[in-house]
Amino acid sequence: MEPLASKIRPQSLKDFIGQEHLVGKEKPLNVAIQKKHLFSFILWGPPGCGKTTLARIYAKSLNAEFYELSAVSAGKEDIKQIIEESASSRKNISGKDLWASANQNFGAKSREKSKILFLDEIHRFNKAQQDFLLPYVERGIITLVGATTENPSFEVIPALLSRCRVFILNPLSQEEIKKIIKRTGFKIDKQSQDWLIGMANGDARQVIAIIENTFNLYGDITLDNLKNSLQSKFLRYDKKGEEHYNLISAFIKSMRASQPDAALYYMARMLKAGEDPKFIARRMIVFASEDIGMAQPTALVVANDVFRAVENIGLPECGENLAHGVVYLSLCKKDRSAYDAYLKAMEDAEKYGNLPTPLKIRNAPTKLMKEIGYGQGYEKYTKEDLLPDEIKNKKYYKPNKPEEKLK
Repeated sequence: MEPLASKIRPQSLKDFIGQEHLVGKEKPLNVAIQKKHLFSFILWGPPGCGKTTLARIYAKSLNAEFYELSAVSAGKEDIKQIIEESASSRKNISGKDLWASANQNFGAKSREKSKILFLDEIHRFNKAQQDFLLPYVERGIITLVGATTENPSFEVIPALLSRCRVFILNPLSQEEIKKIIKRTGFKIDKQSQDWLIGMANGDARQVIAIIENTFNLYGDITLDNLKNSLQSKFLRYDKKGEEHYNLISAFIKSMRASQPDAALYYMARMLKAGEDPKFIARRMIVFASEDIGMAQPTALVVANDVFRAVENIGLPECGENLAHGVVYLSLCKKDRSAYDAYLKAMEDAEKYGNLPTPLKIRNAPTKLMKEIGYGQGYEKYTKEDLLPDEIKNKKYYKPNKPEEKLK
């Protein structure tokens, strides 16, 4: 029987829900699909936000041959098979005489179907596997569409990343999840619907799976039946990491609340389920600056050292390093003042655009620049406000008073 998620999967952008910044009118993926523009790209976003659906819609719009692999289970041989099939009409897969007689054969080549490889969880491919894929993407033998829940700048080799455009996808909003629930076709009361939306955490796939599982088990979609079906073992945690955002959220919030026991538990849950320990360590680095900040500046040093230890040692021993770091970060006092200041400064950067920098703090490497006032009147340790005139005396950073720091 065809899964519900497959039955209701959108076949075109007209039916796609969410990611308006990418698929809305005149937005990049919309334009690429409308113009049938062939290029390699990576979709980076949380689970259940539409990465696979967008890849399929893109391939369909180009009438391309679509190959779908998961980097969790695929290897070089799977890639090689696709590449050899893709290159079968060319003289030599190694690249020799690859584009020979291009002018004479242009009409025939233009009629060939494009080959699009969708590689889900591309961050699971190691360096050697990515190196193997690189030359074929570079030559245009295949077009790569990658999907990842991890920052591609950390997990994709620079040479491959430079040949792909990266599109960032957002978790689906509550209103968008509501539309997807409606699309399933099941009659669901408001209380159950609200529970589903809250539980979803922006993940449409999880919502659809729970609705389908509840219907198969109980026949009726009620709040009690939804909660009971969620307890089924196969929905508790996907070992491939599809639902890791739920646990990483609990992990971060436990450290923020200075509760090392809860943080250790959620960390252990993730590791037991097969989560990449480097992902956990990266979130700890972010947490050290975002939540601890000026209350304990050396927390960032500790978090960085934990990450390096995880890289060098690996599982299972690196669990000890993670535990050490988790307890330390949990017990640190918390101060978000630096992070809050950054967010306020970013708001003004977006609001005011390119405000002119005061002349006295501009660089003056040439004689002309000096003559027109660049760098004149600059004092190293001045107390004068150095912000642009339009936002003079604006205060972003407001340090916490000692009594305001969380314990």
